[in-house]
Amino acid sequence: MNIEYTPPSPASGPAKASFANGTRLLVAAIALSYLAAFLSFWLQSAGLIGPSGILPAGDFLTIVHSQLGPSGWFEVPTLCWLFGTGAAIAVLCAVGMAAALCLLCGFAPALCLLAMWACYLSLVSVGQIFFDFQWDGLLLEATLIAVFLVPWRLSRTGTAYDPPKLARCLTWWLLFRLMFMSGLVKLTSGDPTWRSLTALSFHFETQPLPTVLGWFAAHLPRWIQVLACLLMFVIELAAPLCLIAPRRLRHAAALSLVLLQVAIAATGNFAFFNLLAIGLCLSCLDDEWWRSVHWGVEAPVGPTQGRIPRWVSSGALRWFAALSVGVTFFESVAEAYPGAARSPLVRFVAETVGPLRSFNDYGLFAVMTVERPELVFEGSNDGRSWKEYTLPYQPGALDARPKWIAPLQPRLDWQLWFAALGPPDNNPWVETVCERLLRGERAVTELFAGNPFPEVPPKYMRVVRYRYECTSTRERSLSGKWWRRTPLDFYVRPVELPKP
Repeated sequence: MNIEYTPPSPASGPAKASFANGTRLLVAAIALSYLAAFLSFWLQSAGLIGPSGILPAGDFLTIVHSQLGPSGWFEVPTLCWLFGTGAAIAVLCAVGMAAALCLLCGFAPALCLLAMWACYLSLVSVGQIFFDFQWDGLLLEATLIAVFLVPWRLSRTGTAYDPPKLARCLTWWLLFRLMFMSGLVKLTSGDPTWRSLTALSFHFETQPLPTVLGWFAAHLPRWIQVLACLLMFVIELAAPLCLIAPRRLRHAAALSLVLLQVAIAATGNFAFFNLLAIGLCLSCLDDEWWRSVHWGVEAPVGPTQGRIPRWVSSGALRWFAALSVGVTFFESVAEAYPGAARSPLVRFVAETVGPLRSFNDYGLFAVMTVERPELVFEGSNDGRSWKEYTLPYQPGALDARPKWIAPLQPRLDWQLWFAALGPPDNNPWVETVCERLLRGERAVTELFAGNPFPEVPPKYMRVVRYRYECTSTRERSLSGKWWRRTPLDFYVRPVELPKP
């Protein structure tokens, strides 16, 4: 991208810090995150929420309307109320991807951001448990803020744009809450592994979708894992406090947060979360820093009037900032101190803006899982010989090497990791998966790595819960197996379709 640059005149005095390049990279990270999110869900949507999927979106909206009536339109804000849940799901994904590509090319950035936000909110609202992830809310919240970070024009422009200071402060407020709260909730949760700095001794093995580097990290010496946990706390709790410090300290804090995200992305698959978080961190680096590292892009100099309507830069932005800071402050307090969530004010705020999923609290891995239960679907025609349906990215086959899939997200793999941690009564949809497999629903079988019954679906299905553990490095070199497992119980006992 060519950037117009006009050197300052000698009489203009020292230049005020600008943040055009960091903002541009944040917007690019948002666009790439949307590309990954829309494409990933498009490929899985039929099996997850399609008419023959696990949790059909059409049935969900019917239930919402029958229980809430017209207020359901606000409680579940989605364009699917107008266009249905069949082909409309694919159209929403396609429109969102097209808007993301236009945003990457610089066309009508504000309009593209609003289009992506509306399409993604529509999917999140009908996606039910399959969109119950903090980075889905993070993406929506970052998008609304980014609307005030970009120029409001329809034509493509190659001129660097320094965003309004208030919009930039909202971005840093989001980054502060995301990182600081992630560290704080680990301590306030009372989890003993975080307080003893031993959590990473379990995390690399028990996290939802480990990478091959995560498998090796699980075998690091205990003292290295403890030191890494301590360093993580220092970065998550101290670095966010430095975002309003003088520029050198702010830059050091932002770069330390970037390194933390790179380490997390290297050892685990967390969809587009790390990409988006890195984009937020890069927005803290001013243009002088980018020039000092020979980024090769010059910053704008001089006023930016005329790039954004006055009612947006003053009135709308101020009202949005007041709403955003006010809501997210109360939500963050409630996240750190659960007793505050009982406050009538906090409940009113959550009920009022909650359906928009764009004013959120954060706090990842507040409680560390110390064991790795996995749900394995098995089919049989005689009730004695069972064949496994393996998930594409969860540990299943013991000799399957951990894979990279981020920034895409296999949402069934993720949700089954959560289901394995709880009782079957809390996850009745797992039985629905069994029913769809018994019927041979192609949309659902395609969510698995392979179908062991390609011609005729099985007569019986069951779900066995296993405890998975990493093999030792010596065991892997001898046997080729990355995992070993021990059966725990039946999550779903053998079932069959009701007789006609």
